[in-house]
Amino acid sequence: MKYTPQDIGQLVRETRKALGVTQKALALTSGTGLRFIIELEKGKETAEIGKVLTALHTLGIQVALTPPPAATKRG
Repeated sequence: MKYTPQDIGQLVRETRKALGVTQKALALTSGTGLRFIIELEKGKETAEIGKVLTALHTLGIQVALTPPPAATKRG
């Protein structure tokens, strides 16, 4: 499944709200800025991947990366 920056932003926003966390609190606990969290939730396409992953981890959102079958090692 292909996710867009807007999909990720929506997931972050919905999860944050469900946990009762403010944007400011998420920014503080994830070590990012409030502006970054606001832009992430709006689906900014140029958001820094490291900060995105940190925010996801802070909220408990798991990310799974699966390589295509042709890229896996063969024994």
